[in-house]
Amino acid sequence: MAKKVKKKELGLGIKALLSNIDHKVEESPELVVRELSNTVAFIAVTMVEVNPFQPRKEFDEESLKELAESLKVHGLIQPITVRRLDSNHYQLIAGERRLRAAKIAGFNEIPAYIRIADDQEMLEMALVENIQREQLNAIEIVITYKRLIDECKLTHEELSDRIGKNRTSVTNFLRLLKLPPEIQQALKLKLISMGHARSLVGIENILLQNALFKETIDKELSVRALEKLIRESAEPKKKQTEKSVLPDDYQDVENQLKSYLEAKVELKLKGKGKGHIIIHFDSDETLNNVLDKIEK
Repeated sequence: MAKKVKKKELGLGIKALLSNIDHKVEESPELVVRELSNTVAFIAVTMVEVNPFQPRKEFDEESLKELAESLKVHGLIQPITVRRLDSNHYQLIAGERRLRAAKIAGFNEIPAYIRIADDQEMLEMALVENIQREQLNAIEIVITYKRLIDECKLTHEELSDRIGKNRTSVTNFLRLLKLPPEIQQALKLKLISMGHARSLVGIENILLQNALFKETIDKELSVRALEKLIRESAEPKKKQTEKSVLPDDYQDVENQLKSYLEAKVELKLKGKGKGHIIIHFDSDETLNNVLDKIEK
């Protein structure tokens, strides 16, 4: 049976978090912003309305279904962010794709960071302060980076200045959000290190990425051992794409055929006096032209 995220792992009940919030805001808005910026609450999906100024209007349905299936298994690692309008009404700030997928997955509640109106400057200060906490894991750090970019409208350069990190470090952290939820969760639980994660995120083939991730966990591979496996997995592909250098006389034959047939021609040697001639065509017209010239 698919499992949802355990509430204890993420945050508080919405009533406990927001009790007397209006009164608290009047007394000490800084403390409220700081508390809300670092706390995840659960909100009914029916209470969240989409921001009418959201520039993104179209979402790939197949991609949403895949994310929904992932949420059923791993839960929502990166909470959405909402602005509180009143006690039972919230407006989405960031995470519409996650919200849509949660609805498809049948979630009644969704984890969310809650903001109050006009708290931009205080929120930025609270989030930057939050990053300095030593006990944050890599995923918590990168989620905070993403919030600063999305909610506080910071560029990578501005973010690096705010947190005292170089831009390359910031970009490398943000790339971790491209990892599948299973690998993000393993990094969060410290089953793999940042070094492992950086190596895995560079693998474009999802099946290969998943296979090497599982092998890393099962065999407790070091980062260096994982990097070696990644290099070895890429070598056959590299060898296949390398073109053999033809001797001059064979190269002349290849060039003459290209010129005469007016098509791409490859001459491949398989040994002394043996090989293949490959003629490429990209349309019926090109093929007919080649056949006419061969018949002549």
